[in-house]
This record gives sequence, C-alpha cells and structure tokens, in this order.
Amino acid sequence: MLENKSQERTSLEQLGEFGLIDHLTKDFTINHKSTLKGIGDDAAILDFKDKKAVVSTDLLIEGVHFDLSYMPLKHLGYKAVMVNLSDIYAMNAIATQITVSIAVSNRFPLEALEELYAGIALAAEKYKIDLIGGDTTSSTTGLLISITALGEAIDTNIVYRNGAKPNDLLVVSGDLGGAYMGLQVLEREKEVFKVNPNSQPDLEPYSYIVERQLKPEARNDIPKLFEKLGVQPTSMIDISDGLSSEILHLCKQSAVGCNLFEDKIPLDPTVIAACEEFKIDSTMVALNGGEDYELLFTIDQDEFPKIKGNPNLSVIGHMTGASEGVHLITRGDTKIKLTAQGWNSFDTKR
Repeated sequence: MLENKSQERTSLEQLGEFGLIDHLTKDFTINHKSTLKGIGDDAAILDFKDKKAVVSTDLLIEGVHFDLSYMPLKHLGYKAVMVNLSDIYAMNAIATQITVSIAVSNRFPLEALEELYAGIALAAEKYKIDLIGGDTTSSTTGLLISITALGEAIDTNIVYRNGAKPNDLLVVSGDLGGAYMGLQVLEREKEVFKVNPNSQPDLEPYSYIVERQLKPEARNDIPKLFEKLGVQPTSMIDISDGLSSEILHLCKQSAVGCNLFEDKIPLDPTVIAACEEFKIDSTMVALNGGEDYELLFTIDQDEFPKIKGNPNLSVIGHMTGASEGVHLITRGDTKIKLTAQGWNSFDTKR
C-alpha cells in the first residue's frame, strides 16, 4: 500500500510542520456555533454556553491497534474518528469537535497522509464535527494517531456508567461479533498473500464483517432515538473491548449484578456463517471480540414499551443485586459466571 511505485511521493520535509498542517487541514469547514476559533492559533476557542462539555481521547498505534497490510489509510482515518465519537455518544452527548495528532516515520510520503486525512475529512463531514487542532511530529516506529473528541450535552441528559439499578433491562444497539470475524478474514488473507503474492482474495461473501472491521460507524443515531422515544438510560457504555468486558464495567461502576441471556445476543447471519467456517463459537465472539462500537445501556423496566419492537435495539438481559454476581444464561439454561476476555492492548500474546 505504501510501496506503490507508480504514485508520486512528496517528502514531508519539503513542507515542514506548519506547511503540512495547513496542507492537510485546508478543506475542513466549521459546522458548529460553539467553535469560535479552530485551527490557526495557539489554542482553539469553544463556547458551550449552558451545556456541559464532554471530552474523550484515544491513541492508536501501528502494529498494536491496526495493520497497514490490509487497513487502507483512508479507512484508518475514518475509523480513528469513529473510535472517539463512539465514546461521546456513549455519554448520550452530541459530538462537536475533534483534534488530531499524528506521529509518522519517514516511510510515509505526503500522499499517504493525504489519504489518512481524506478518511478523517469524510468522518467529519458525515458526522458534522469540526477539526479544531492537533499536532504532527516524527516517529521512529511507524504511524501513531491520537484523536481527542469533544461534545456537548444538557446536564440532565448525560448518562454515566454508574446509574444501573437491580431489575433494569440490559439493551444493546445493532449486532455483535462482526468486527472480530472481519479481522479473522483479513488475517487469513494476509497469510495467504505471504505464501502467494499473486493471489486475489474474494472478500465479497464477507463484505459486511470486513466493513465492520475496516470502516465501523459510531451510533450517533441512538442518542437521537432516545430523545425521539423519550427514553433516559440509567447507564451506558460503548462496546469497544467486547460485550462481557463492558457488562462487567457497568456492573462494577453501578454496584449491581447481571443476567445475560445467550439466545438474546444479536448476531448477523454473516457472523454466524463465518464462525461456522472458522470453527469459532459465535457466543464467544460476541462476548469477547470487541470493536463493534455499538452502545450497551440499561433502562428502567417502565421504559420497555417505548423501545419494544425497535429494530435498532435488543433487550439481552437484566440487572440484579450485586450479591447475585454476573452470569451468562446459556441456551440450555445453564448459568455461567461471566469473565472479561476482550481486547487488552498490553497482552503481547494476542
């Protein structure tokens, strides 16, 4: 991808740091009145008036969080934004601004960074957010991306992880496991390519799950849906590390237990088919796969009629007293203690 000899390569030295920033950010426009000053000064100026500011940041490192042998740079830019916006929506807030900082080694020409920023620009346009600053520097270890996302919310609308109560329903948006199975397909094709560089993979049957891995979408529609339906979640988190890990976070923060029902976990048919092909248990994939960027939340039982039958949402369990613990109720009605085996960036054996 980076070694395409037919493309022109413009050395970053030719532009210098400020020339590079100007070049990469010249086409970004301002969408929000709260952005009083974006790029071009020592700091950005924001005005949220009577709303609360919501801030989240993530760091993505080549070789740990992404593999450029199958991750196109444009997709990487887009996904890096989604990872951060998802955290803002998990607070039931509206995302408004981002800052983007990158460190790059000298194997990346300007054209590569243009691709990266094209993905960032696409995300900014689609999700109506303003790029307001960041930093660029050199790296000796490939590509690093750090994005900070900012958002705004009315105080009473903000949802934390610590508000779940016993008997609350546990609900998830979308379906789970797709991103992990997309990664399995890409990793398999990478190994095939190593053996036979002339092989052309047919990814068409896997298009949904590969897209879930390479170009996920943050669920900005869910906070809007809450407003439309008049639903106020009691707790919420985004699913970045796997369903089991996120459930345990909610339970720990809220001091409650949980019963999760295996037969209620939403799985796309392509995920089930890929799991059968790879001989992997689909429930384990949903529990531990991660990177789905769906929203997991709890609601009072009285709110159930408002969400009943909604195609975007699935009730997958209920919260219990803390002393009852956190369990998966299998299809065979067996109760298994839920443990977190999701993504751990410090696990070098993965």
